[in-house]
Amino acid sequence: MSKRDYYEILGLEQGSSESEIKTAYRKKAMQYHPDRNPNNAEAEEKFKEATEAYEVLKDSEKRQMYDQYGHAGLGQGGGFGGAGMGGFNQFDLSDALRAFMRDFGGGGGGGGSPFDDIFGGGGRGRSNRGEDLRVRLNLTLEEITSGIERKLKVKRMIHCDTCDGSGVAAGSSKRTCPQCKGAGQVRTISRTFLGTVQQVTTCNMCRGQGEVIADPCKTCHGDGRHKGSTTVNVKVPAGVSSGNYMTIEGKGNAAPRRGETGDLVVIFDEKEHDNFTRHGDHVLYELPISFTKAALGGRLVVPTLHGDAELVIPSGTQSGKVLKLKGKGVPRLHRSGKGDQLVQITVWVPTKLSSQDKSLLEKLALSESFKPPETDRSFFQKLRDTLGV
Repeated sequence: MSKRDYYEILGLEQGSSESEIKTAYRKKAMQYHPDRNPNNAEAEEKFKEATEAYEVLKDSEKRQMYDQYGHAGLGQGGGFGGAGMGGFNQFDLSDALRAFMRDFGGGGGGGGSPFDDIFGGGGRGRSNRGEDLRVRLNLTLEEITSGIERKLKVKRMIHCDTCDGSGVAAGSSKRTCPQCKGAGQVRTISRTFLGTVQQVTTCNMCRGQGEVIADPCKTCHGDGRHKGSTTVNVKVPAGVSSGNYMTIEGKGNAAPRRGETGDLVVIFDEKEHDNFTRHGDHVLYELPISFTKAALGGRLVVPTLHGDAELVIPSGTQSGKVLKLKGKGVPRLHRSGKGDQLVQITVWVPTKLSSQDKSLLEKLALSESFKPPETDRSFFQKLRDTLGV
């Protein structure tokens, strides 16, 4: 299945504690669980991926093998043997759900869903949680290098001030749902040739809340929320890359009727730079120099992401040569140090010459120092002798 780094999947660093691993997985599972994302193949895949990572990292023996040898260290059957799980390569959705229920299933014996505790159902049929929101933040390479704070205005659902998010008009109250009798779920039993089948679904009258509103709030029409916006301060750490993201808890959509507010996921995009090309923590800068500078060498001032810097050009530098300015690249994300700036030399050849320029070059061309090394002809002569030509 997944070949991504398990620590990256859960947003962790090597050396994370067991509680940190469990907390990180719980957050991912809540976000991508199939119950929250029906008929969403991408979310299902991310749920399986997160569970696969969790199953390895929570097990000290498997984790040690993974830290030392990576995915190859888990080997055949080395990933998920035992506990009713299949081999590593057979890890599927049923395995992921089984692992999730084993460690987070809750189940208080009250007849509710085994996911009630983790999804905040409290015996209800469905989670009352606001939707997560995603926004993309475009950053320049200079902003990525220094790290910045950016204020974002996010359009989102916010709690209704009129009813304080309850959805109930002033002077009124909620009452037990007559359809599900407060359970938030409706159970149906049908008989098939395979036997009796019991199905549990969310009550469509109360939307799993177990209560209905007789007199809804006139502002939000009983939903407990309405459209609005919020200004969010985003602190972007130095060294991020396109595709990296940051989750800001509680800044997504408000949930209906005082439920749990969703999160805001800020995805970073890097703008293309006019002068620098990024390669991980390093940046490449192309520098054209004159023929005389390449031959004689010298010093030049070149731009970097950290200000101008002096570059030493060795005499006899060839076109295509790459010189290094150490520590002038991009800061390493969540680590100390910076990458390097690589300067690729291009020897610039003039396209227009004066008569005086031509005369000087013609004189130089007579010097042995300005003649390229002759090709070793012995190989070609041997080849001709062999072929008889």
